Amino acid sequence: MMDFQENFLQLVWKYQYFDQKQLQTTDGQAIEVKKIGYHNFHEGPDFLEAQIKISGVNFHGHVEVHRESSDWKQHTHDVDERYNSVILHVVWENDEKVKRSDGTHIPTFELKGKVLLDVVRNYEKLLNSREPLLCGPFLEEVPGIQRFSMLEKSLVERFEEKGKMVHQILAATHGDWEETAYRWLFYCFGFKTNSQAMLRLAESLPYKILKKHASQPMVQEAILFGQAAFIPETPPDDYAVFAKREYGIYQKKYGLLPALDVKEWKFMRVRPANYPTIRLSQLLSFLSQSPHLFSDLLEKTFDFSTFKSTLSFDPMPYWQRHYQYGKERKQVQKGHLTEGAKSLIAINFLVPLWFAYGQYQGDGHWQERCFDLLQEIPSEQNHIIRHFDQVSWRAINAYDSQGMIGLYNNYCKLKKCLNCKVGQSLLKPA
Repeated sequence: MMDFQENFLQLVWKYQYFDQKQLQTTDGQAIEVKKIGYHNFHEGPDFLEAQIKISGVNFHGHVEVHRESSDWKQHTHDVDERYNSVILHVVWENDEKVKRSDGTHIPTFELKGKVLLDVVRNYEKLLNSREPLLCGPFLEEVPGIQRFSMLEKSLVERFEEKGKMVHQILAATHGDWEETAYRWLFYCFGFKTNSQAMLRLAESLPYKILKKHASQPMVQEAILFGQAAFIPETPPDDYAVFAKREYGIYQKKYGLLPALDVKEWKFMRVRPANYPTIRLSQLLSFLSQSPHLFSDLLEKTFDFSTFKSTLSFDPMPYWQRHYQYGKERKQVQKGHLTEGAKSLIAINFLVPLWFAYGQYQGDGHWQERCFDLLQEIPSEQNHIIRHFDQVSWRAINAYDSQGMIGLYNNYCKLKKCLNCKVGQSLLKPA
């Protein structure tokens, strides 16, 4: 017999997946379930505001679910007044009588031997799967509407998590959305490998300083690269000499404090196109096209093609021939962002920013704009998307692929099938 987890037993109660003939408590009292209660995913009893008839008497209150009745004491519910309103204790196995904190006994209903055999078999079949997606071999049994519903749920959860990061930056900037967008842009231009270093760089160099030198791109670059610790103590060429001199002047003028050591930047196992020096050069080119970063992103960006046009630029000629000061590339590279990089910046920078702003304003219109934009962006291609593709669940666009990434990371990989609508669907008895 399988070791049933508590979340499985909660689903059994929620969907009443047990033989409902002649229900009785462990001490022989007749039970009639009028209302199962609504599932509580926060602290407190598992199902709130239930209605259970016991020995002909209607009780209104809560239902708590455990594997064994002794879990009641182990979870200290016997001394927690919030559980005094529990009217029924639903357990797999009743191994001891339990009481509320006021000393009264709680009626107990034991599921052992009553759960529908189909449900047990489906549970075993799902959890014994060896596939990366446990439900993969049985996915065709799940209605498309339920798959889409779970995909959308995972997508929203994914952007809520990203939105939290934006709100944390907003708090650090004391509600300055322009500075927040600037720092978030740096974080996203780190493309995971150098994200944290990029964020610290932005935190050490306020956007207003760079904006003061909007008409001096080489000075902007010197300030940025100096603050990033990329300018060598002994400049290897005239370009680096200029950068070192200009950075020295403006470092003193603005009282800039060193925030990074050059060793913190990752170049090893990173493609040349993703070197942090190249990304910084591209980032400056992007900022030069959006002098009012945040308002431009809100008011002048309407769709993916509009946003992509702001990402079409040529970085400084020096960085088309070098990847560090004095270190030449084997061949000249224009330094354009690839189509894939543009898509990732739209997905990871623009969409979470819009989403977080919508949350801040309490305006659902921005969430709709996010979803519309994602449906214009091509699907990502990575190992997660390939897992879904192999079971004929194909991502058409970034809306799908982002939902799949959220679904895989937060449910599939953690084997939280019972918290997933797809997994729950597969438990249903014939």
